[in-house]
Amino acid sequence: MIKLEHVKKSFGRLEVLHDVSLSIDDGSVVVILGPSGSGKTTLLRSINFLEKADYGTLEIGGKTVDLHSAKKKEILDIRKRTAMVFQNYGLFANKTVLQNITEGLIVARNVPKEKAEERARLELRKVGLSDKENYYPSQLSGGQQQRVGIARAVALDSEVILFDEPTSALDPELVGETLSLIKQVAREGHTMIVVTHEMSFAEDVADKVVFMDGGFVVEEGKPGDIFYSPKEERTKKFLSRILPPSDYVI
Repeated sequence: MIKLEHVKKSFGRLEVLHDVSLSIDDGSVVVILGPSGSGKTTLLRSINFLEKADYGTLEIGGKTVDLHSAKKKEILDIRKRTAMVFQNYGLFANKTVLQNITEGLIVARNVPKEKAEERARLELRKVGLSDKENYYPSQLSGGQQQRVGIARAVALDSEVILFDEPTSALDPELVGETLSLIKQVAREGHTMIVVTHEMSFAEDVADKVVFMDGGFVVEEGKPGDIFYSPKEERTKKFLSRILPPSDYVI
């Protein structure tokens, strides 16, 4: 179980997260939806300390840390328990595909190089990029780079994988193949928190959908309940703008 409790975050005078609490069951997929500026990405980045929250706690793997005052050792421990897939791929430009995947295993997990490369090649086979292990990111398409990012996250064997709008930087024709890959990762039983605007993906894969707006968790529940019988007016208004009228039922 992963628990976030009473998370708050401001950038100057702008309060981005207002007392957000959330729980994620082991092995489940949670999709976070909401308009731009609703705090989705900030919440995700606060989980692994890419952003430092002003207040709140995180419990993961039976360990609870204060998101504001966590010590360096605690932060490193949380980062070992999490993996992140970024919307802009987040690959090291000066490292090959293989090195991009092995870096975290060798440096952060102390995995011997030979074992790290063996695991990296296994994940590259899964994402269909075995023939690209010696390529650099600049030699890959956006979709291929994102597949490397996903392979890197899965290879770390983290307790939770965080996806920050993983298809937003892709050309439309590449979105489908990336979502299919993420679905495959979900079927392997990984705990996942996914920030996305892809409604069909959320409906197909999520165990729970969380709708955020204005820094608040407005509503959460099973995909069918959120999409087709939302309780909150803010949720209804958001969905009415993005779902086809024939699909939207109140």
